[in-house]
Amino acid sequence: MTLSACGGAEAGPKLELSAALPDAPAEDTVLRVGDPATQVALETSGLIDELDVEVEWANITGGPKTLEAFRADAIDIGSVADIPPLFAHWTGTDVRIVAARETVDPAEHPTYELGVAPGVDVTSIEDLAGKKIAYSPGQAQGALVLNVLREAGLTQDDVEFVEMQSVDDAFSVALAGKQVDVAPLGQTLVKTYLAKYERDGASTIAPGVRDDAWTLYAPTTVLEDADKAAAIKEYVGLWAQAQQWISDHPDEFAEAYYVDHEGLSPEDAQYVVDALGEFTVPTDWDEFIARHQETVDTLVEAQDQEPLDVETLYDRRFEKAIKAAVEGS
Repeated sequence: MTLSACGGAEAGPKLELSAALPDAPAEDTVLRVGDPATQVALETSGLIDELDVEVEWANITGGPKTLEAFRADAIDIGSVADIPPLFAHWTGTDVRIVAARETVDPAEHPTYELGVAPGVDVTSIEDLAGKKIAYSPGQAQGALVLNVLREAGLTQDDVEFVEMQSVDDAFSVALAGKQVDVAPLGQTLVKTYLAKYERDGASTIAPGVRDDAWTLYAPTTVLEDADKAAAIKEYVGLWAQAQQWISDHPDEFAEAYYVDHEGLSPEDAQYVVDALGEFTVPTDWDEFIARHQETVDTLVEAQDQEPLDVETLYDRRFEKAIKAAVEGS
């Protein structure tokens, strides 16, 4: 039998990972989501009215906080770049990726820029040789650094890594204090970093490599709960529509999320949405997975990680669900 009783008073029926996704969850199912940007997009667009499942939102972002929430059984699904699911797997938390997002023009709209400390002479990625670089192994910023070094023809031996987590403005503070010479900065930090320190000689440069992969992922224990899996099936369809709404309504999203939720000035919010560009949600994951495998192979070589066939982390049942939702919207 595909479905059987699942332990725990609040758990739904047990669902095998190979079984078809149920059409709908039980009426009392609550989906706990760490994805504040999509929450704002759904509420501002009105798409949230189409969400039948009850959602309990958590203001949790970033790989370390999301993984901590998974391990504490505080959320069911999180929104992160492509690296956190890998490190969840490598550190013993079994997860699956259930949705993917890309940037329409990633070369013109990098997710990160390389922040350069005041007084440090870096105008190209080749200039990174000999520099101290902020490095967060379990986050997208860490993989970005490795990819940038490869693109520049450099190795880890050509630079000095300063290991730290990129949480809040930690990398900006490290640059300003000259703990590091270079650090990847998300676009929400670039404008404020330059506003504070450009007069002192701070700068940024483009990374020169693709860095736009974004995912939704969940613990396999959640996906083995038939009601939670059905709730996620519904959620990812609306999530895909929300990403399109963000692209189609950048001014509204800038005001609702970056100004009202994140506290940026209207000018900085507009800078961020312009810098990030438009998003697209693929309904065929083959190319996305192939690029993800290249990243995995880089981490395996550079960090001595266990080899991984990354496709095993993708739950392609949700690929079909997203395609159906997008085509039917």
